[in-house]
Amino acid sequence: MKRVLDFLSVLSQNNNKPWFDAHKEQYLATLKDFHDFTGRLIEGIAAFDKNVTGLTVKECTFRIYRDLRFSPDKSPYKTYMGTYICPGGKKSGYAGYYFHVGAPAGDWSGHHFLSSGLYRPLPGVLKSVRDDILYDTAPYLRAIALADGFKIDDEGCLKRVPFGYPAGSPYEKFFRLKDFLLTRYMDNKYVLDKNLLKNVLSEFKKTHIFVDLMNRSVSYANTSQN
Repeated sequence: MKRVLDFLSVLSQNNNKPWFDAHKEQYLATLKDFHDFTGRLIEGIAAFDKNVTGLTVKECTFRIYRDLRFSPDKSPYKTYMGTYICPGGKKSGYAGYYFHVGAPAGDWSGHHFLSSGLYRPLPGVLKSVRDDILYDTAPYLRAIALADGFKIDDEGCLKRVPFGYPAGSPYEKFFRLKDFLLTRYMDNKYVLDKNLLKNVLSEFKKTHIFVDLMNRSVSYANTSQN
């Protein structure tokens, strides 16, 4: 993963098309490293989550080119690489496992992280998850406890409990979430360890039950809408 981190770090200091075009071969070599890692990651996750069996690297990875249409930041390239491994691939709407490495960004130290669960679910899916938690919170508490080293990502959560859910409940933080993610940050030492793949798979395996709970809600929401 060293070549990936080195390239992203230099790119962050030279985020423009002339530089990128002049270093296209370096980028392609970096991309191959990341894709090779992703392929092995898919196989490893499929060993404990059969629902991702058969996914291709293309179905799980993202383009480096940024969408500039609505962004005040006109830097053309992402300074990170990520892979999202979930049933049906990254566009399916299902919960899964996200691996992210990137160049340092200002004072933010979270440029490498693992995240499992649902990001920006559709309204029907969001309601399905909240309803499931309201009906029986215990399985979620157990799943979170099993994911040792991960924490619920509450960034951007609602300030108030949405209508229809109990304010003052000991679990109201779950109802205020807009994403349902368990996140664990990694430092450079972790990412550059020769056992990175093994370590990441061990971490993601801890979150498998949480991902399954999320996908039960996704499946219910999808069935209800049909």
